[in-house]
Amino acid sequence: MRNLIPHLDGRVILKHGRCQRLRARSRSGMKRTGKKTATDRNFVVALSRGLDVLRAFQPNDGLLGNQEIAARTNLPKPTVSRLTYTLTKLGYLTPVPRFEKYQLAPAAMSLGYAALANLGVRHLSEPFRDEVMRATGGAVAVGGRDRHSMIYFGQSRGSETLGVQLDVGSRVPIATSAMGRAYFWALDDEGRAEVSRILREHYGSRWPKMRDGLERSGETVAKYGFAISVGDWHDDIGAAGVALKLNDGTGPYAFNCGAPAFRFTEERLINDIGPRLLAMVRNIEAALGGLMPHSKKDISKKLKSGGKVARVAEGFR
Repeated sequence: MRNLIPHLDGRVILKHGRCQRLRARSRSGMKRTGKKTATDRNFVVALSRGLDVLRAFQPNDGLLGNQEIAARTNLPKPTVSRLTYTLTKLGYLTPVPRFEKYQLAPAAMSLGYAALANLGVRHLSEPFRDEVMRATGGAVAVGGRDRHSMIYFGQSRGSETLGVQLDVGSRVPIATSAMGRAYFWALDDEGRAEVSRILREHYGSRWPKMRDGLERSGETVAKYGFAISVGDWHDDIGAAGVALKLNDGTGPYAFNCGAPAFRFTEERLINDIGPRLLAMVRNIEAALGGLMPHSKKDISKKLKSGGKVARVAEGFR
């Protein structure tokens, strides 16, 4: 069974040519999973909606009004009005009466900074990220999942990467970015099924095309140990992504290294950027585990000894 990668909709991807079908969750089963959250007696809906309002604010937004927040959260405007009033009283939002809008207050930002401070992998990975950034000229970031996106919580960027306008707090999509794809294929079967459900509900009619690209990225991960994205998320960006799995139950997290696509071509991503990023993440894993970092020679051996490229089993398409 270890040679099989489940297809996102229940079919099978094989690594070494052995054909064996896995049972997948039915669509009705996935709907019941989503329904359970809504009927869970321990789930506080009001709290969830309040957090959705805070989540609506993005790094470059500045001010948002109740109508804009309602559009982003799919909540009724009267509900949003009560929530923004409450969050203002609690100190998480600051009203700007002149524009009848709100901005995040320091109390809300303190939650984010507290979270960043607790992410040891962000601090430990910084010198490793800086080294790869200098060697490749690409922006190197680490992120974790937030619903259907990956959110950056650490980044190393130099003067050569001005074309990549992303920073801490920025989001990239799971389905089409190198970071998101690496994260997705680091999950177990249950985790992939859950994320697939979330992505399908979010993208609707666009999901089949994105699903196909996500499946193909699984073949790349199986062959090389890293994912790539060249123009899939953004026409002008090429990137490689590698997942980091920790033994403490947190994560997985994922790293990427990206630059304008004319510099990070598919060939360079596969032959240079991807292997460098993979070596970096393995060295971070070693540092987190108190082990000696892997040498480039060790990483090269592991890449050469990898299995055959994954292929989709005939008959399940």
